[in-house]
Amino acid sequence: MYEKELEVALIAAKKAAKVIMEVYNSNDLGVEIKEDNSPVTKADKAADKIIREELSKAFPSYSLLTEESVDNLKRLNNDYVWIVDPIDGTKDFVAHDDEFSVNIALSYKHEAILGVILAPVSGDIYYAVRNQGAFSIKNNITTRLKVSNKTKDLTAITSRFHLRPKELEMIEKHKDVISKVITLGSTLKGCLIASGGAEISYRFTSGTKEWDTAAMQIVLEEAGGHLLKFDGTPIRYNREDVYNRDGFVICNSKKNFLL
Repeated sequence: MYEKELEVALIAAKKAAKVIMEVYNSNDLGVEIKEDNSPVTKADKAADKIIREELSKAFPSYSLLTEESVDNLKRLNNDYVWIVDPIDGTKDFVAHDDEFSVNIALSYKHEAILGVILAPVSGDIYYAVRNQGAFSIKNNITTRLKVSNKTKDLTAITSRFHLRPKELEMIEKHKDVISKVITLGSTLKGCLIASGGAEISYRFTSGTKEWDTAAMQIVLEEAGGHLLKFDGTPIRYNREDVYNRDGFVICNSKKNFLL
């Protein structure tokens, strides 16, 4: 199931990554500040256009929800909705720290069922389809992803640009089991946990939106991990309010859903 959707999402992500890197390696990122005080660049806009065109051409009956396009609430009546962030981690992109990604997810009846995450600088790809597992492609080698089984000596990941005191307080609270803290941008945090390289990450702010988490959530879940709101339930998608206002926890195991 969803072989064609995965194929097209991978093609779209690769085409977007190509234009993103052209801008990234240029002298003009074209940075603007949006109404919500977040940055947008020429690369965001160009990648958004490419992805929308590829997905719409292949699946004209599916709706689209993307960060850089006007939201059409008719999507609420559609079972299938592509959820896209052409550059997750635009602040990382502007800072040239290489820690940004292209996120493409497909939701079906409010559940993320397919996700593709591509890190343009490294070329690494992470993808998953519901009930079919999660995988990475690095240097043309495909590997099945599986979270670590650690319940102690955990590695926590914090954001480079969105870290809040509450996250550090939570890590300090659980220092009996959290022994290491690293910093990483964008959905690459979730990819590292899905790959077994870390175990937990908190997000207490309400500023993320559906396109920040959808692809990451399905990759994590298919690798055996979790992306949960603080009430312990997974995030649902294709909502009228696209903000993830409740925050979330990423963890390798529900045993490490530490609050």
